[in-house]
Amino acid sequence: MDITFNCPHCDQELAVDQSGAGSQIDCPNCGESIIIPSTGKVTTGSLPPVPAPPAGGTTTPPPAAKKELHLKVPVRDKPGEVLIGKTKPPLEAVQKGAGKRLRIQTIRRASCIESGHDHFDERVSELLNEIGESNLLSVNVVNYEHFDVGIQKIVQDYGVLVVFRG
Repeated sequence: MDITFNCPHCDQELAVDQSGAGSQIDCPNCGESIIIPSTGKVTTGSLPPVPAPPAGGTTTPPPAAKKELHLKVPVRDKPGEVLIGKTKPPLEAVQKGAGKRLRIQTIRRASCIESGHDHFDERVSELLNEIGESNLLSVNVVNYEHFDVGIQKIVQDYGVLVVFRG
């Protein structure tokens, strides 16, 4: 039969053969000196039996002999708790695609004019559909000036700056 008890220093569960009750041992986990209690959860364990004394011998060992105790550390069915873990990313980062790189794209209205037709809205719509709403972070209007070679003047124009994950 075994006595199952916890170390008073580190709370490690230990099981000792009942014959070791009252003996002083070092905890196999923390190394502190503890006295095996005489009471505890007594179970029939799988420890090897204590050998019987030789025929005609005494039942108590001589004072110089060291008493051998059989300790066992319990085996867990589940993995132990993680003491140092990785921090989880913020929830909003997970929802917006945390593993993707931050990117930007600028579309100028002047670059969308072909043969006198303005295709700016179509180009912006195509880009937004390609990115997808879940990856879109912001759309910003930009105003700029450029030199128009055809009319030889500085012209004010506009465009959009799209910030997204992708």
